[in-house]
Amino acid sequence: MLTNRQLLILQVTVDDFIETAQPVGSRQISKKEGVTYSPATIRNDMADLEDMGFLEKTHTSSGRVPSEKGYRYYVDNMLTPQRIPNVELQQIRSVFEERMLETEQVIRKSAKILSELTNYTSILLGLDVRKHRIKRFSIVPLTDDSAVAIIVTDSGHVENRVFSIPENFTSSDIEKMVNMLNDKLVGVHLHELSSKLELVTKTILQQRIGHLENLFGSFNKAISIEHGHEDKVYYGGKMHLLNQPEFNDVAKARSIMYWMDHVNQIPGIFPLDKMGIQIRIGSENNHLAMENCSVITATYSIGEEQTGSIAIIGPTRMDYKRVVSLLDIMSGDLSKELSKLLHGHYE
Repeated sequence: MLTNRQLLILQVTVDDFIETAQPVGSRQISKKEGVTYSPATIRNDMADLEDMGFLEKTHTSSGRVPSEKGYRYYVDNMLTPQRIPNVELQQIRSVFEERMLETEQVIRKSAKILSELTNYTSILLGLDVRKHRIKRFSIVPLTDDSAVAIIVTDSGHVENRVFSIPENFTSSDIEKMVNMLNDKLVGVHLHELSSKLELVTKTILQQRIGHLENLFGSFNKAISIEHGHEDKVYYGGKMHLLNQPEFNDVAKARSIMYWMDHVNQIPGIFPLDKMGIQIRIGSENNHLAMENCSVITATYSIGEEQTGSIAIIGPTRMDYKRVVSLLDIMSGDLSKELSKLLHGHYE
């Protein structure tokens, strides 16, 4: 159990190190406003905090820096929201003032703004495209024997599928097909499209509606091809981490850049099935490249079904108060504005 004095010394040490990136000494702490203890008393408590694993001694000076355990205690017990200046709130909200038609545009711009405001790297994991609902179909002939089907979803996302048109099909046949697709399949999730289309094709066969079954069969074959619905990842300020003194070490910098370049690893930084804001520090990220980093994540949503995630990656000496406050605002605004956008696409 830490004494009130030790709590104060730990908090001042963490805050000072976050601000300066320099080891903190007892004399430095004694000069802080609100600190009434002598350097000798503070030095003794800092030694105790080191023994308990909350602080670490550096090789380069007599000062101390927070350990991973110290940061964890600070985050769990000492974090208070930071007031974000109006000018920065306006910068966040400028994302939503532009008339953007697709959720992906909003998400990409949000990543850029977050990186600018924090000076760290931001990563946004987009909404799962497979859960988007189909809003409308249209088909545009390309040649005599091919056409492109354009599928627009409720979020403004557009998917294209090129398919073959069997011989002797007319523009009237294609128009009938488009009408049936829009009548039967609007509102279906993208990942359900192929199976639902098979049911429509069976109905056509049973009802002998012209000779459309061949046309629907060709379309369904194109739809069934796996298009790799991998998670969509959007970066902001990918190189910002390299501006931090912790990454002046070339090996550390190369390691973290290599990790970020392998997009398949990125979803692993987002906690599964955990809503709200989560903080992982150093080794808690379970990857050697991330041992000098902290990752703060937040979730955003559109309605009840679709969720995405935001992450800010910085050194363990991250300004936790500021980042948590910014993420809280951005995730709430994203959820609200993307829901409006979704509602607008349905109208």
